[in-house]
Amino acid sequence: MSSLRLLSSAARRASSLTLGRRGYAEVNEKLKLSLVLPHQAIFTSTDVVQVNVCAEAGDMGILANHVPSIEALRPGVVEVIEAAGGSKKWFVSSGFATVHPNNKLTINVVEAAPLEDFSLETVRTNLQEALKVAGGSGAEADKVEARIEADVYEALQYALA
Repeated sequence: MSSLRLLSSAARRASSLTLGRRGYAEVNEKLKLSLVLPHQAIFTSTDVVQVNVCAEAGDMGILANHVPSIEALRPGVVEVIEAAGGSKKWFVSSGFATVHPNNKLTINVVEAAPLEDFSLETVRTNLQEALKVAGGSGAEADKVEARIEADVYEALQYALA
């Protein structure tokens, strides 16, 4: 059986199951959030109102009852808005945000650090050094690596400015 027919058959069977009704996102409901690195969880909470992520397709806010999805993340800021009114921000290098049914959000990132841990002056200095290497006459691998580093520093500079 071709994979397309197999997929279509599975979709028909799945649609015959009783699925929960979906409505619009609700601010009064809470998200269950896990923000994790490969080696540790850096933030978990069941009292989150909204999470703003830097998705490859564009920045997006996630509220309770968001449609289940998987979003690739680019370097940028993940902001968590808690029910008590506080906000926490992390700069992430890349990863994935997975919105599960039942108001669960998992964000898996390669690297992350609180935004307040960065100095704008240091970021600008490192950006200039990375751009110098990327535009230099060194080995091609070094130039590509420096361009990736510069992209991350540019995103970090934007987040701090």
